[in-house]
Parts: sequence; structure tokens; C-alpha cells
Amino acid sequence: MLRPKLLTLIKVEPWEFTPRRILADLNAGLIVAFIAIPLSIALGIASGVMPGKGLVTAVVAGFLISFLGGSRVQIGGPTGAFVVIVYGIIQTYGMSGLITATAMAGMLLVLMGVMKFGAVIRYIPYPVVTGFTNGIAVVLFSTQINDFLGLDLKEIPADFIEKWMLYIKNIPFFNPATLATGVGALLLIIFYPKRLKFLPAPLAALVVTTLVVNIFSLPVETIATHFGDISNSMAFSLAMPTFSLELIGKLFQPALTIAILAGIESLLSAVVADGMIGKKHRSNMELVAQGIANIGSSLFGGIPATGAIARTAANINHGGRTPVAGMSHAIFILILMVAFMDYVEMIPMVTLAVILFTISYRMFDWKAFSEIRKAPFNDTLILLVTFLLTIFVDLVYAIEIGMILAAFLFMKRMSDITHIDDSDEVYEGIEESDIENKKKLEHVIVYEINGPFFFGAADKFVEYIEKIKECNTIILRMRKVPAMDATGYYALYKLYRRCQASSTRLILCQVQKQPLKVLQNYGFINVLGRRNFAMNIDHALKKAENDLHEAASPT
Repeated sequence: MLRPKLLTLIKVEPWEFTPRRILADLNAGLIVAFIAIPLSIALGIASGVMPGKGLVTAVVAGFLISFLGGSRVQIGGPTGAFVVIVYGIIQTYGMSGLITATAMAGMLLVLMGVMKFGAVIRYIPYPVVTGFTNGIAVVLFSTQINDFLGLDLKEIPADFIEKWMLYIKNIPFFNPATLATGVGALLLIIFYPKRLKFLPAPLAALVVTTLVVNIFSLPVETIATHFGDISNSMAFSLAMPTFSLELIGKLFQPALTIAILAGIESLLSAVVADGMIGKKHRSNMELVAQGIANIGSSLFGGIPATGAIARTAANINHGGRTPVAGMSHAIFILILMVAFMDYVEMIPMVTLAVILFTISYRMFDWKAFSEIRKAPFNDTLILLVTFLLTIFVDLVYAIEIGMILAAFLFMKRMSDITHIDDSDEVYEGIEESDIENKKKLEHVIVYEINGPFFFGAADKFVEYIEKIKECNTIILRMRKVPAMDATGYYALYKLYRRCQASSTRLILCQVQKQPLKVLQNYGFINVLGRRNFAMNIDHALKKAENDLHEAASPT
């Protein structure tokens, strides 16, 4: 249904807009605005635009995403995922090219939403998403070394290896004051007291280092010394996109990449938010809102925007529960922009580099790489190829080749499992009867997966588990699952975490050879416990029945 969540809540759940509830949303919006301001400035600079354009994007796109979106709590704005591609567009086509590409991406997102691609876009395999996200994190980190060390390099190569060769060659010429300021900012963010929630760590580091650098007149580059007067970049002046057949042809590929990235990141953020608040978003409406927000951002000379997972989580953690929080976050950014415009130019460039270091660290999926040896070979290959192509070649090629490789390996995997196996199996001789003939147990739910548990089926599985009612035991029957990939495993792990949170026992029934090997490689068998694996449905129901008897018997 293409209807903004805000309108539905006003009509169906008016109790969400009591004075007390609105005050809680406004408080969450103010705190998220404090978080978003330094991030927006840093991401704008890293993308190759003037600092104020990051803030303009946070205001315009942030407001529209919350006002029109399909999520209750989504916070939108510039994110690290776009830095690499935006910087490349500006280098090739200039700022006017970026404005046009952002507007085109917005139109594509609206089209995706209208055509109900909200579910389809989530079918992109986990290894592809993880590969290019981690690759972006590495590239983003590498772009900030110049500012962190104060090398004062004016012409930095785009090529990853050439860039690092230049850094290594110029390390002896680092600026001690800049490095000391950067290390101080980094330590402040790492060891910042969590109880000081009213002033987020990035903003505290920005305020402290700005005061120190300016009070003691340290020889550290600031926004003013690097960009000069930035007041024009913080103005909301219209910048109309330029369309021509030739330019559309050249920009279609990067615009499509922006649209896909925005779609993936916004829907991932919305899914995470759903899990945190126990609600459900509207994926197609979310895509439409993201599209309109990007069109709006382009009209004011902004950069691409999408749902930001970290800011959305911060919104929820500080009490935000309706779109009012996201809308107010954008308004608070606008007020703070006007009030403190004269002080933005004093911010040290090295502090913004440190903030981007922290963004890179959060973007990088350390768990995926620590478990890379445990994943099926095909998934490991896709992840590494996408990751390396993102770093050493180009993000667009990384996504395209990653998807093509995933499709070919998927077809190979399907052909590998399409055969008759008459070898001796673990469950040989165990009678398997139909679930319909079994005694029904109260508070026990039985689900069955039929067919390979790959990335397409995994998304459908996640939709089902979100609807699961409270119960004592969930039995997952896997007798007809011949194969599982990494995306399937993470969907299963999500079900386990949900069961763990609600004190529900999860029993896996008749797991076949290949999925069992995947679960073993990931260490999931030990996590779930061998007692929660059953040979067949009779065995599983017996375990569940024993649990019910134990719960009913007096201690």
C-alpha cells in the first residue's frame, strides 16, 4: 500500500500523538540532530562537495523521508555508502552532473516503489551486500588519511594503490599538531562516557577540538582555511538538474547504482528498526519516499540520501516512535545551522576525518570476515570478489559482477543438488509420518521449508518469522531443504535470536547433509545445542511435549 506511515498513524493510532508522546519524539529528534550534524558535514566533504551541502541534504531529504516514508522511525540523510560513487561522479561530470544523477536516482526509486520492487530489491544476496559495503568502508577510510596526518596533499589519485603509495611517500612530512588533534579526537570518541547521552561523542569531539585549535591558534587546517567562505553552500538555493539524452546515457549507470544502494540501505535500516520496535514498515512506500527525498535533495544542490541505520537506531534508543522524531530532527538541524553558521568554518578538518574513521569502522562487518572460512565456498568467493572490485576497480562494476557471479553460482548450486542420492543416510530406517496425523500440542508451532534455502527464499522466510506469535516451542522442519547458503543461514540465525529473546525453544528437525555442514562450519550447532536437533518430526514433537510436561509439573 502506497500510503505514508504518518497518515496511517494519525488515522488509525491517534494515541501515538499525545503531548507526552510528541515530547518524547521531539527529544529523540534533537539528540539525533546533534549526531547528524557532524556526520553530515564530514560526509559532504568526503563526497567532494562543500560542507554545507551535507547539512542541506540532512534537512531536505531527512524531512521528506520521515514525512512520506513507510517506516515509523526511519532517519534519513547522507551516508557513507554514497561517498565513493558521489566523489567519482563529481570528478567526471562536476556538481551539475551529480545533481542530475541524484535526481535520476530519485526517479528510479519512485518507479521501483510504484512497481512494488520493495520485496524484490531485498533478494540481493548477503555476500554481495557485505562485499561492497565493506569495500566502501575501506575506501572511505583511505580517503581520510591526508587530513588525519595533515599531509596537505592537493592532488590525490583515485586509484587505491597509487593513493596509498603517495601517503607512504609523504608520511615523513606529517603535521604533528594535526596528528595530535586527531588522536585526541579519536580517544575522546572511544572513551566518551555513555551516560552523557545529551551530547553525542562525535559532537563532543567536534566542539572540544574546535575550541582547542582556535583558542591556542594551532597550525591545523580548518574548514575555513580549506574551503574559504562556505556560507553560500549552506543556503537553500534552487539548483535545477540538466537533462539531455547524451547526459542521461552517461549518468544512467551511476544513477542506477545510487538508486540500488539507497534502496538496499533504507530497507535494511527499516528491517532493523522493525526488529527493535516490534512493528512492520511498508517497503514500497519507503522506496517512493526515498526517491522523492533524493529528487528534493538534488533541487537544493544536495547529495544522495537514504535511511541511516546508526541514526535510526539512536532515534529508537532515545524514545522516537513516530515520524515526528525524524521530521523534527531535520528541523532542529536547520535551526542549528542558522544559529551556528559562523562557527562551522572553525571546525578542524582532522576531526571530520576522525568522525569518518568511526563511520568506516561501523560500516565494516568484522563478523563476516571472521567467519569467512565457515561460509560455503561460493558465498566466500562472491564476497571477496565484490569486496576487492569495490576497492581496486569501481563500485558499479563490483555490484554488477557480484550479482552476475551470484546468479551463475546459484545455477551451478542448483544443478549440483538436482540428483538422486541413494547412499546411506543418517536417518535411514526412521519412520517419517505426516504432520497432519500428529497430536496437536498447545503452544508448539511447526514450520516447514520446502526447497533450497537460498537468498530469495531467505527473504520470504524472514517475512514469515516476523509474524510468528508467542509460543513455547518452534519446530523448523528441514527434511526438504537440500542446500543452504550464507543468506539462508543468517535468516535462520535471526530466527534463533528472536526465539532467544522471547525464551522460545527452537528445534531443527531432520536437517540434511549440506545444510548441516553449513551450520557446523558456522558453529551454529553448538550455539543452538545438539539437544535442539531432532531426527524426525516424531522426535521433535516428543522433545516439545517433554518440555510442556516439565513446565506443568510442580518443582
